[in-house]
Amino acid sequence: MTTPSIGDDDPCPCGSKKTYRQCCSGLAGGASSHSDAKHASESLRKALEGHQFDSLEELQAFIADHTERRNARPLDEFHGLSPEQMHRLLHLPFASPDVAVIANAPEGGAAAPIARLFGLLAEAVGEQGLKPTATGNLPRALCREVARAYWDEKTYQDRMRFGAVNSEPDFLELHVLRLTAELAGLIRKYRGRFRLTRDAHHMLTDSGLAAIYSRLFRIYVERFNWGYWDGYPDLPFIQSAFLFTLYLLARYGTTWRPHLFYEDAFLNAFPMLLDEVPPNDIIAPEQTLRSCYTWRALVHFAGFLGLAAVEPISGKLLCHDYRVKALPLLRETVRFPMLA
Repeated sequence: MTTPSIGDDDPCPCGSKKTYRQCCSGLAGGASSHSDAKHASESLRKALEGHQFDSLEELQAFIADHTERRNARPLDEFHGLSPEQMHRLLHLPFASPDVAVIANAPEGGAAAPIARLFGLLAEAVGEQGLKPTATGNLPRALCREVARAYWDEKTYQDRMRFGAVNSEPDFLELHVLRLTAELAGLIRKYRGRFRLTRDAHHMLTDSGLAAIYSRLFRIYVERFNWGYWDGYPDLPFIQSAFLFTLYLLARYGTTWRPHLFYEDAFLNAFPMLLDEVPPNDIIAPEQTLRSCYTWRALVHFAGFLGLAAVEPISGKLLCHDYRVKALPLLRETVRFPMLA
């Protein structure tokens, strides 16, 4: 009896209702769907050796069982996660309690950088609101005032070496927070002024900045475009894999580790991403992907949302070598049952 194979456009055996090409063909750690299909075919061929089947249905049931067990087997390149668990982290991050439980209103969220910025902005907006500039941004005086309150003196002085805060985009953290808060329905422009929404007022009254943090967290990972921070190529998968980054931090972040450790872990799990990097005559695709991952996933996500400390290893200006360690807020925000 001829063994049927899984084609790229066949339903994925993991049960996601996507095609194999759109789902698990790219998750098993190969450099491409072709190499992964070759690996899966070889695994199936070995499993079939010595077996006899009396019907096509019996063969199909065997293949389905083999595929299910293979998808449930932890992989070294996924650091103990199975392809099935990885699929759920990537595609159902807020609806997979067997893989990850994301908390509502973690108490420590109020102290996260993104929440502290919102608190400063909400205080400035007050009941009267704030009149935007002609370009639709927050007033310059307000941006400077918030920068003084947000940064410690040394950070403020270091940042001012690159130019004063003359507009909202000059204070990029505040700019990103404001855009995220608007997407989250916490701030809006109404009758010519920035104002807090009713939702924001209710959340602040009932649960404080911890509830605001949860709303900002979800919108930041689901709707805000991480690429807005930087000039790297459009690589949205880094954002889609935010929960895998948090899994790595939860598993290994109890001690300080160089940022290269997390770059290596991410690239080893998803080497096929190198094919998504546009060619560049000066910078190799791997270096582009590594730098993009560190800035987007570690500095501007885990760091900005208070889930990890991401610190330059020296006091030199423009130091791009970091050490990384998970912060207590990570454990409050997301729990991974397999690490319990």
